[in-house]
Amino acid sequence: MTPRTKSYVLPVLSVLLAVALSAGCSSGFPRRYPDQSGDAGSGGSASASPRSFGQNFDEDVELARTLTERFWQQRFEAAGRVYRPLQGFQAYSGENGPACGGQPSVPENAFYCPLGHFVAYDEAWMRKLYENGGDGAVYVIIPHELGHAVQAQLMSDFSLNVQRELQADCYAGAALRGMIDSGSVEAEAGDDEELLANLAAAGDPTDEWLRPDAHGTPAQRQQAFAGGYDNAADAC
Repeated sequence: MTPRTKSYVLPVLSVLLAVALSAGCSSGFPRRYPDQSGDAGSGGSASASPRSFGQNFDEDVELARTLTERFWQQRFEAAGRVYRPLQGFQAYSGENGPACGGQPSVPENAFYCPLGHFVAYDEAWMRKLYENGGDGAVYVIIPHELGHAVQAQLMSDFSLNVQRELQADCYAGAALRGMIDSGSVEAEAGDDEELLANLAAAGDPTDEWLRPDAHGTPAQRQQAFAGGYDNAADAC
């Protein structure tokens, strides 16, 4: 998607999300990045000047992180608050990831750690998702984890873990819409379906809301993401 075609792509994505929710369809996403200032670089500053990104896995990872942080920085500023950029954004391998609160990281995972205010991800796992399912995986996972960072800054409280996870999906959808509306990303043919597939693949096989690790079913996760995408972060 380019800024000139976004008026066409936005309603298409909304329709595809609606179809997926009603028909059980799956997957998609935008990419690329025109030179702009005001994005977070690898050091955690939300004001570093970026290069053009979005041509490969490493660039899409950095793009998803910087644009999501810029989105939230602007949202916080508009609300008269101060957004605190991540203190770390770390790739790891298998069982060699950073611990969080005494709990070791696990393979094939990505997580936000409130104690160190950082996001970490298993690079080989995410790269495999990227290669097999497209760049949508990066734009689902990273904005979702940054959604947890936003929850921590807002001191959000939840009675069930699934509520926390679905709100993070909603925040991810809102961040994506913000990237598109600002003209910061472009998309390629099939990206909408790709995004939906990644959301479906990340869902729980059953609707067990009381499980401490519940994230929501594919339909619930797609619906939460669509809610943020269509109605902005305030709806989350």
